[in-house]
Amino acid sequence: MPNLFKSAADRAAGLTRQTALYAGNAFDRVFRAASLVQAGQTPFETLYTDGLVSLRYYPPLAEDFIELDGETIAVERTAHKTPIVIVPPLAVNMLIYDLFPQRSLVRFLRAKGFEVYLIDWGIPTREHSHYNLHTYVAELLPAYLNRVREHSGEQELSLHGWSMGGMFTLFYSALSKDQHIRNAVVLGLPIDSHASGLMGLMYQRVADVADFVRKRTGFRIHDLKPHWFHTPGWANTIGFKLTNPIGSVMGYWELIVRLGDREFVSNHATTSAFLDRMVAYPGGIIQDTVVRIWIDNQLSQGEIQIGEDVARLENVNANLLAIAGQEDTLATPGAAKRVMDHVSSTDKTFRVVPGGHMGILAGSKAPRESWLELADWLGDRSD
Repeated sequence: MPNLFKSAADRAAGLTRQTALYAGNAFDRVFRAASLVQAGQTPFETLYTDGLVSLRYYPPLAEDFIELDGETIAVERTAHKTPIVIVPPLAVNMLIYDLFPQRSLVRFLRAKGFEVYLIDWGIPTREHSHYNLHTYVAELLPAYLNRVREHSGEQELSLHGWSMGGMFTLFYSALSKDQHIRNAVVLGLPIDSHASGLMGLMYQRVADVADFVRKRTGFRIHDLKPHWFHTPGWANTIGFKLTNPIGSVMGYWELIVRLGDREFVSNHATTSAFLDRMVAYPGGIIQDTVVRIWIDNQLSQGEIQIGEDVARLENVNANLLAIAGQEDTLATPGAAKRVMDHVSSTDKTFRVVPGGHMGILAGSKAPRESWLELADWLGDRSD
């Protein structure tokens, strides 16, 4: 009988501890989420800011080794000659590039011997609604690349662009004909938007409607003020999650199921710190994207209108590494591969890797599936 009481008491004590663990994790996840977030731990210096856009420099790491996906990597102390400039897309916060200490792209590139710079586009407000493709590609990006050159002392640069950042990378190279862009790495970049799976079919239908309206009324989206198209950050968060609604719901369901796993709860809070803190799109960018890329699908013909100018992809001759995600619904491999048909690069490589639109940049498989090859590819072309 005493053993029976002891067994019952042990079970009760275990249940109490488990309940306390679940309750503590749930409380922290809801009310103290910031304490769980692991992102943004790699030190950087802000070299310049105009009040909205800033330029970051990641100095050499203090440690001799870093952990990457369970693997120990020695930090290279001899830097490659050609710096790499990360050109992010709009609407995202910069945590995506430094998501976990063991899964940080900026930390990894720094460890592999690259001088790493990042352009932080900041948080646009309605006063920036008039910012469009020309603003970013022909005004801001050239100015900040010049600051990188001043700081690094190098003229030749490598550019790394994910999603819209990939567009900025190619559009700048095509429009400026900058012969000192030595390497260009683009990820999740839809060149033929109408070929991008179900999203592409939707764009085609929208294009049909837009064409009908244009012919019947002469109306153009650019006839409206950009202010009306300013998209707040919360709307971008919802829109991004709706590209994979099942995955978004299952993520929260898994959080409930694994609420007793402190590491999982911390990882969930860290990922959410990126997904739940997206920032605004300026109205001018929305106008240009909807018309030039989604409706008119100009890139499928190898060119795009940037303000009053036309950027032709045939002017891109930098060494090119283009990466697409097998499960990417925003930029399917078929839509992304068309870049190979238009650029004039003699050294160009196209890869399809596991992952969706975000996963190919910072997902759990990204370090092994793309980062290691990226570092080797860049290293061979950066000295």
